[in-house]
Amino acid sequence: MVPKEGKSQDDAKYKKKKKNIESVPTIQSSGCSFRVIFNSTTMSESLVVCDVDQDLVKKLREFRFRKETNNAAIVMKIDKDKQLVILDEEHEDISPDDLKDELPERQPRFIVYSYKYQHDDGRVSYPLCFIFSSPVGCRPEQQMMYAGSKNKLVQTVELTKVFEIRNTEDLTEEWLREKLGFFR
Repeated sequence: MVPKEGKSQDDAKYKKKKKNIESVPTIQSSGCSFRVIFNSTTMSESLVVCDVDQDLVKKLREFRFRKETNNAAIVMKIDKDKQLVILDEEHEDISPDDLKDELPERQPRFIVYSYKYQHDDGRVSYPLCFIFSSPVGCRPEQQMMYAGSKNKLVQTVELTKVFEIRNTEDLTEEWLREKLGFFR
């Protein structure tokens, strides 16, 4: 088969794939809707379940550049009806051990935590950590919504220190120091 007007067969295959991909509908499942988003350059896909509330995005950007030197946290949850990640609680001067007491035992949460980290060599840094709390025993629908929204939220906040806990009791100072030890 000879390609028309100097176009290669690869161009024709690419256009056919692109047309097929762009026609993928929104997926509905037990009260949740999923949009499959494609990057036309690499043809990769990622699942986006919930968007991030714009007021929350602004608050997270301000939090990222805060001047205070104490531990602080922003806890986020998903508003199922609006399919938005929204602010749940804010905490100032809170230790990891106190923070775990503030988290629900059977519901997932996203946490952005500013932590005063004393290095072994005496240096002090203030890493911003993203912690996804997805406790064992929460409803599968909730787990799916949170897991499907996590990557978008991490990209929005632009964080690199991303951790996950399956039991709120695991969120301790020792656990966090161990995780941060990999980022020296």
